Amino acid sequence: MILETERLYLREINQDDFQSLCRIMQDNETMYAYEGAFSNEEVQEWLDRQISRYKEWNFGLWAVILKETYEMIGQCGLTMQPWKDTQVLEIGYLFERLHWHKGYATEAAKACKKYAFEVLEAKEVCSIIRDTNIASQNVALRNGMVLTDNWTKHYRGVDMPHFRYTAYSE
Repeated sequence: MILETERLYLREINQDDFQSLCRIMQDNETMYAYEGAFSNEEVQEWLDRQISRYKEWNFGLWAVILKETYEMIGQCGLTMQPWKDTQVLEIGYLFERLHWHKGYATEAAKACKKYAFEVLEAKEVCSIIRDTNIASQNVALRNGMVLTDNWTKHYRGVDMPHFRYTAYSE
């Protein structure tokens, strides 16, 4: 286990989580900010990328486990992401639609922000969010972040405007 909150455990994702990831990432509504559901191959690439991030950085997106049921309900964690001409430390989160609007994303994201500042000793951390993803923008705001800038990413053949919300260590 990497982190624990009142209702959640966060731990490294592993191959046994493939079906849970598919439930999340193969849902069109959940994945609208990515232009739709992922194939099995894309989910496997995603999982492999997290495992390689753990090896390279000692962090990545982690499985979010609901304490009450021990079920994986989403993923949340820290990744290095391209932003304009640099790499930034990002808090990312993606939850199964069944578990939306229950505060889990905010709870997990706050724990990741604390981890970034206290364990990694980061000076700043951000969340990069598609301009149409209002729910994720609200999670960033509840996590004490402020809108700092914007940039258009090109993904799956689509120009996608994104906002960067940032929090700074005290």
